[in-house]
This record gives sequence, structure tokens and C-alpha cells, in this order.
Amino acid sequence: MKKALPVIIALLLIVIIGGVAFGGKLIDKYSYGKETADLDEYYGVTDAAVGDADGNLAIVLQDKIIEEQAVVKNGTVYFDLNTIRTYLNDTFYVDKGERKLLYTTANDVITAAFDESGYQDREGTHSTEYVVCYMTGDQVYIAAEYVRRFANFSYEKFDRHLQLYTEWGVARTYTIGKATQLRVQGGIKSPILRELAAGETVEFLEEMETWSKVKTSDSMIGYVENKRLTNLDTVVETPVTDYVPEEYTSISMEGKVSLGWHAIGGVGGNDTLAEMVKEGKGINVIAPTWFSLKDSDGELFRSFASAKYVEKAHGYGLKVWGVWDDFNYAMDTKTEVDSYQILASTTRRQEMSRNMVDTALEYGLDGINIDFEELSDEARPHFNQFLRELSVLCRQNGLVLSVDDKVPLNSSNIYRLDIQGLVLDYVIMMGYDEHWRGCQEAGSVASIDFVTGGLDRILEHVPAEKVINALPFYTRLWKTEGTVVSDSAITISNVEECLKNYGKKPEDAGWDDVICQNYIEWQGESAVYQMWIEDTESLSVKLNAMRARNIGGVAVWRLGYGSKAAWELIAAYAGTAK
Repeated sequence: MKKALPVIIALLLIVIIGGVAFGGKLIDKYSYGKETADLDEYYGVTDAAVGDADGNLAIVLQDKIIEEQAVVKNGTVYFDLNTIRTYLNDTFYVDKGERKLLYTTANDVITAAFDESGYQDREGTHSTEYVVCYMTGDQVYIAAEYVRRFANFSYEKFDRHLQLYTEWGVARTYTIGKATQLRVQGGIKSPILRELAAGETVEFLEEMETWSKVKTSDSMIGYVENKRLTNLDTVVETPVTDYVPEEYTSISMEGKVSLGWHAIGGVGGNDTLAEMVKEGKGINVIAPTWFSLKDSDGELFRSFASAKYVEKAHGYGLKVWGVWDDFNYAMDTKTEVDSYQILASTTRRQEMSRNMVDTALEYGLDGINIDFEELSDEARPHFNQFLRELSVLCRQNGLVLSVDDKVPLNSSNIYRLDIQGLVLDYVIMMGYDEHWRGCQEAGSVASIDFVTGGLDRILEHVPAEKVINALPFYTRLWKTEGTVVSDSAITISNVEECLKNYGKKPEDAGWDDVICQNYIEWQGESAVYQMWIEDTESLSVKLNAMRARNIGGVAVWRLGYGSKAAWELIAAYAGTAK
């Protein structure tokens, strides 16, 4: 027995030690972790703004930490331009070359210079207690307080993060029943974000089996055990409505617009007005192609304008919308014209807008028609700003402002049709050139699906009463010789004569139910000839589609191309037949 005692004692010690170790593991497994979360890592910020210090802030948008961050500089909160455009307001325009920030409303262009504490509007200069905007590297930052002048949102700064609200509704809240911890994830070992006191209110975001995702009063988002939550309640959030945008007013003609473009290649072309009006049965707007962008340094536009022409047109009961384009001067003179150089410069762009309006008033025009068809992708954002700024001047001076757009082929909205629909009086879709001069592919100039598809995409963004569809009073004769494809434009009035020259006549064509045009094809000595004919039948289908969509009117390219029957259709559609 004496010999066995040491063994028994040893075994007991082993059991005791093992039990202690096992119990320790159990205690460790089921005890609450005390590790504190690294808040810089949690919010993803470096050089964090803590207390009164400058630095970066994570953004909690509604109930989610987003990728973008805010900056605190000299005690002022700033957002970068991309964040503002994505979440708050995409109307801000920056001219980095001239170091200016612009915001265009319905009736004003508000300008702030980089690194300055103030801004200018039509009423004068206004000072602010903060620098409105500045640029670091290639990024522009705008003070949150300045942005609030033009958008409804609220924000509150905390250490390392900022709470941003752009929407308001009904929030569900809980009361913390017993002091506990807010953790990064649901689990007792997850790092602690902060301590929660009994009686503290948290916003309920998401419930799991034993944990819930919540947000605290200082906008920390984490997890708390369900057993610590009591007194479910609802709170109706009060929306911020400090900013009330100006109303955009538009000039609308009584009834439908019936516009005919008058192609004028020199001052002598003005003498053909009477002839064009006689042909264009039922038009109520005539648009002479008078003005063409010339260069970016000297005189802005070439002009064929005539006050006598306007006076005569008014005598015929017509409105006159002068056309400004960016291509005719370049084509006529074989001179390269870069519209980007003007549009991207605030000084030159605004000079161009004033020039247009002053010229329109000088000649007594009723409207301005913008036909910029050679815009590069890099020029488009500046073109949108140009339309905004020009619309302010036109609105102030009672001028109709319209723009000519090519048919949008997809939903990419490269024209920013939403902007056009807001600031312009009319948006004209040039419903032709599905297959164009020199495109090396024979086909229709304007099939019905091409036209209706374009209209429907425009109508997603532009009110129907502002939309005008332009019809082609021409077609193309296609010649395919081997692999070489060539074409020539044929006016509606000359289709019959053209076919006659090849021993054909319109009756030889057959109706294509898909394209909704009469189609003719024949074999020549060495080439195949094709024509998708634009005539009263095809025009009737297009006009019916326009009528079904109840759009604002019709335009025609161009006066001098039509037939009596075609013009009668236009007049009947527009309700301008006499």
C-alpha cells in the first residue's frame, strides 16, 4: 500500500492538472473576448481625422461604409468631385485650366475660384467662412457646406468617420437592456468596437439567430447579442429639405412644331426664302443654316445671317431658329476646327454663348438651333455645360433653344438626354443616316425600327412634348461593284427621274414589311444597284409612329428636297394645313 501511494498521488495530480487545463479551455471558449478593434483598420482610413485634427474620414452613407472618403482641412469637411457627382449632385462643373468651379441653375451660373473663400452669382460676390474648393494633384475637393446649397443631405462628423444621409424614412430602434459590447462581427470573440451602456438606443439594421446588426448614435455599425436588446420602437426620420431647386421653364409653340431646315451655303442663299416657303407646305418654323464654328482663337463663327430674311420670314408667319453648327465651315474651307478647345474653356465657352444670344437678338431671331455633330468623347461633358449655360441666357431673353441629336443607338445616353430634357425647349432627333454617305454598307437611310428605337430611348429622358423627329426627304442609290460600295443622295422629288435613267420606275419596287419602305434592286453591266425608297408610304409609317408617341413635332431635312405629296403629309400631321 505504501508503495502504491505515490502512484495514486501522481495520478490524482495528473487528473487535477488535466481538469484545470480542460476547464481553462472551456472557460476560454465560452468567455467574452476583450480584444479591441483597430478603428483605423475598421474604417479603412490612414491619416484619420480625430478630434480637431485634419485628415481623412470614412463615409457612412445611410447604413453602409462606402469606398469613398471625406477630407477635413482647416476644420472644414470636403468631398471630392466624384463622390459629389455619384451620391449628391452631378451638376457641378470644374474647369481645371482656369481653376474654377461652376454650378448652373435654371437662371444663373454660380462661380467659385479655387482656394478662395467665396463665390459669384448674378447678384454679386459673396464671402464664405471656408475655402469653397481646392485641388490636390488631379482631384478637386468641394466644401460639404457649399454642396449643401445645391443638394438635400445631412452629415455629421465623428472621429475617423462621417455619417451622411441622402434619404429618410422610418427607422427601427432598440434599447440596450444591460451594458454590453458592440463587436465587429456576430460572435463573442469578435473584436470590440466600443462599449454600449445600459439604456443606450441603437438603430436596428439586420437580425441573425443570436446577434443583430445595429448602428449606434455615433454611427458605429457592428453587432450586439439579441438578448441585450429591449423595447423595439420606430422613429420617423425628418428629411432635409433646405435646398429647393429652381424651376426650369420652357417655351413651347402652340400645337406641333413643323420645322424645315433651309440649307444656306452663302449670303446669296437667303434669296431662295420665298421658293422654300412655297414648297414647305405647312411649316411654322424655318431654320437657316447660317452660322458655323470657325476657330478657337479669333472670330468664333462664320455668318450668312440677314435681318431682311428674318423680316420676310416673319411676314410669312414663320418663326426663325438660326442654326449654329460645328462642321460646315470646316468642310467648306478644309480647315480643322476643334470644338473641344472652345467648349473646355469657360471663358471661350461663355463668350460663345453670349455671342450666339447677342447675334440672335441683333437679327430678331426667335430661337437658336445647335447642330454640333463632330463632338469627341472628351468634348461631351463640356458640351453639356455649354447647353446649361446657353439655356440660362436664352431663358432670360425669351429665345427658344433646341439641339440636334443623332439617333441614340443604345441606352448609354452619351448626349446626357436627361440634361437636355431639363434645360432645353426642344430636342430634335435627326431620324436618318442609319446608313450614311460613304459608310461602305448598303442599307436604308431610316428604317422604321431605327427611328422608333431612337425615339423610345430619347423618350426615356425627355418629355414627349419637347421631342421632335426629323424626317429625311432623301434616300440613297447604292452601287456595289465587286467589293466596292458607293452611294449617291437622291431627293424624294428626284426618285422617279433617277429610276427612269436606269430604265426603272417606282412601281417596280416592292414593300418591305420589316424596313417599312419600298425596296428596289437591279443588276447593271458590272454592278448591283439598290435603293430603299423614302416616299409617302414610308413617311406615313414614321408619322404614325410619331403620332402614337404624341411627340412635340416634326422637322425635315431639308427644304428643296420634298414633293407636294410629302409636304401635304407633314402639314396634315402637324395640323398646319391651310
